[in-house]
Amino acid sequence: MLIRFFIYGLLGWCIEIFWTGMGALLSGDRRFRGYTYLWMFPIYGAAVFLEGLHDLIFHWPVLIRGGVWVAVIYFIEFTSGKMIRSVIGICPWDYGNVKYAVQGVIRLDYAPAWFVAGLLFERIHLILDRVLLS
Repeated sequence: MLIRFFIYGLLGWCIEIFWTGMGALLSGDRRFRGYTYLWMFPIYGAAVFLEGLHDLIFHWPVLIRGGVWVAVIYFIEFTSGKMIRSVIGICPWDYGNVKYAVQGVIRLDYAPAWFVAGLLFERIHLILDRVLLS
């Protein structure tokens, strides 16, 4: 379980750095600068606890599974963002000035990205099951 925690944490960091780098590039930053936060490692690593949910919904239609992942990811992002804000006084990913933000900690316009991320998580889980043999 610890190995999977680190794999999910590292993969989450890498995906986030790529995502923010693409956002920077599309905003005109030719340096293609991506970033993440140290806070994100344990949040991404906690995906190991979602493997059971994946096992439960694996045979559901893809649109329903993707919707479940969007809801779960929003819940985790909202809860962790609010908790971090209550501890240190600020949420590292502050969406306060964004049009479709909810309390500055989630962005509703990211739903398609979370849909894809959830389905990607499923593939990673299956690969880890084959490679690490649980």
